[in-house]
Amino acid sequence: MEAAPPAGPGAPQPHPQPQAQGSADPVAGLLHRLRGKLFTWNILKTIALGQILSLCICGTAITSQYLAEKYKVNTPMLQSFINYCLLFLVYTVMLAFQSGPESLLHILKRKWWKYILLGLADVEANYLIVRAYQYTTLTSVQLLDCFGIPVLMALSWFILYARYRVIHFVAVAICLLGVGTMVGADILSGREDNSGSDVLIGDILVLVGASLYAISNVCEEYIVKKLSRQEFLGMLGLFGTIISGIQLLLVEYKDIASIHWDWKIALLFVAFALCMFCLYSFMPLVIKVTSATSVNLGILTADLYSLFFGLFLFGYKFSGLYILSFTVIMVGFILYCSTPTRTAEPAESSVPPVTSIGIDNLGLKLEENLQETHSAFL
Repeated sequence: MEAAPPAGPGAPQPHPQPQAQGSADPVAGLLHRLRGKLFTWNILKTIALGQILSLCICGTAITSQYLAEKYKVNTPMLQSFINYCLLFLVYTVMLAFQSGPESLLHILKRKWWKYILLGLADVEANYLIVRAYQYTTLTSVQLLDCFGIPVLMALSWFILYARYRVIHFVAVAICLLGVGTMVGADILSGREDNSGSDVLIGDILVLVGASLYAISNVCEEYIVKKLSRQEFLGMLGLFGTIISGIQLLLVEYKDIASIHWDWKIALLFVAFALCMFCLYSFMPLVIKVTSATSVNLGILTADLYSLFFGLFLFGYKFSGLYILSFTVIMVGFILYCSTPTRTAEPAESSVPPVTSIGIDNLGLKLEENLQETHSAFL
């Protein structure tokens, strides 16, 4: 066989093609890493859980609005009282049949005053937000209600020792931008015209209610992750029933007496109570695998679901900004969930004060580590 002649000086070199392929590899690798980081099974599961909570909130909003507009029934405390009664009948009774340190009597002996404050914060948060609609505009409620998110992050920083990264603040800003887009759509559609009698009082009620929601959510995250879901819901059902029952007799007895009961009104009350009960029962499960901040970002879409249902039930005007708002909120939510927060040990703890990976989105971090190990091996 005749040997091939040696390549001369003018012969083409086979190096440019591998170089072009090598220059394209970083871009493809970056896209692959972004896809693996932002669209993992854990993030998709977190998104789905958050939207289930949003649908529960949407159910409570639709039933309340239907009661108010069609039947002229405005009894937020009565509706909350029914929900707390359901929590009492299910979770408080469960605690009553337990023994040992997790029993109802043992918990009451050690922490009764703490759960009174928690029940007071939760009851008044629900009441103040609903009552604010009588004084201020829908736009103000939607905007000022977001005040609870920075309050929640601040409380998580000092109480739960959560440590955020830059991407978390960017994600929260994107979510708030989506809320602003939704408010702009409301203004264009004319839904902000139903202003109440005193805007300043309504705005103050929203800010106080949002802050109380933040306190309740931080306490819920601590109890669910450190103690148990049954203890949180059982104690909330017990003291929520007592507090809301007393307030019900003080502020709403005339409104309740004026209701002309029929099966439709009763059915709306039942639907509201079931949606609220599902929300309270399911939210601790979601908070346990993510965080209170992550849950509050995910449920920002609840107003949008209510608007979509309102297109058919209440004749709302559709705007493409609603779709844009939903997209922006979801982008911010995905960014927030893509990177786990960290938990710093308190100074008085026996553990050395070294920052470590916290519980928040722990499944996401485990999956990220597995992917990095697999990439390093390859």
